[in-house]
Amino acid sequence: MKTIAAVLLGALLAAGPAYGLDGNEILKKVDANLQPESFESYRKLINVEPNGEKREFLLFTLKKGKDKLISLFLAPASDKGRGTLRLGDNMWLYIPNVGKPIRITSLQSVIGGVFNNADILRLDYNVEYDVKGMKEEGKEYVLDLKAKTDAVAYDRLKMRVDKGALLPTRVECYAASGLLIKTLYFKELKKFEDGMVRPAIVETDSPLYKGYKSYMVYAQMKKREVPDEYFTLNFLPNVGTIR
Repeated sequence: MKTIAAVLLGALLAAGPAYGLDGNEILKKVDANLQPESFESYRKLINVEPNGEKREFLLFTLKKGKDKLISLFLAPASDKGRGTLRLGDNMWLYIPNVGKPIRITSLQSVIGGVFNNADILRLDYNVEYDVKGMKEEGKEYVLDLKAKTDAVAYDRLKMRVDKGALLPTRVECYAASGLLIKTLYFKELKKFEDGMVRPAIVETDSPLYKGYKSYMVYAQMKKREVPDEYFTLNFLPNVGTIR
């Protein structure tokens, strides 16, 4: 007859990592810990060239639900007033005095540097990826993610997740060929509004851009409910009115 301790041990082993959470459930918790479902944020994007020269951008961003995101450039002066809109896999750039918004792709970059539009206008990971494999290495889960469609910027991701915080520490981004495109490093946990604790800095480098680095620094993030009408091409020229 099995002892109570043996029964409990067997149940824990059968439950698997995170007491019954499978890889996709862990990924959803990672997303929830990184950003609320609907929020506003202020962040600085910094490009650093091999010679040390820097270029900085300040963005105001609104996100709603799983597939709506709009941003406004506040600085530098040469980019002030530009806006970007993402609806699912579709992205647009609005430039004042140019006319109608311009279609852009996920692999392009509205700021140059190592971050592309998919990084800057990122949706939740679980919206675009399924977990195809998971293992434990020390204090981390290692998730292998596969893109749900060909429209996603990266075919596969290898995500390292801190077991305690359920937040990413590093994400390697791969093309369908297996080529490593870039690596994202999540650093410096910070407490934001509504009690949210998440990395304040996302750093990236790429073997395709040797010597270049880019940083995303979050100064503010908080929950905010906004109407669907904000996330339209007609409203994009007016995004500056909702800060």
